Amino acid sequence: MISLQQDAEGFIRMKRHFPDSTTISVTFNDGSSEEFSGRQLNAIYDEATAVYRAENHLDAKGFSRAPKRTVQPANKIEFVAVHPGMGK
Repeated sequence: MISLQQDAEGFIRMKRHFPDSTTISVTFNDGSSEEFSGRQLNAIYDEATAVYRAENHLDAKGFSRAPKRTVQPANKIEFVAVHPGMGK
């Protein structure tokens, strides 16, 4: 089992997919906790990634087709928003 803690802004750190059969326990700011399967958190991660890419005008693979303007990597996310009740 993997244990994650929600930060003050309501996010968990998730840089990659977890194995589908893994159980992940998320402890929320209000003190409650909930168990997710890896498959559930992966779906939440994929949705957050799609929203991020759409808002930043990136293609499906996370690449910008516009000319480069920054040296900072802008095609990945590290933090995913979660709230109690998402796992049900």
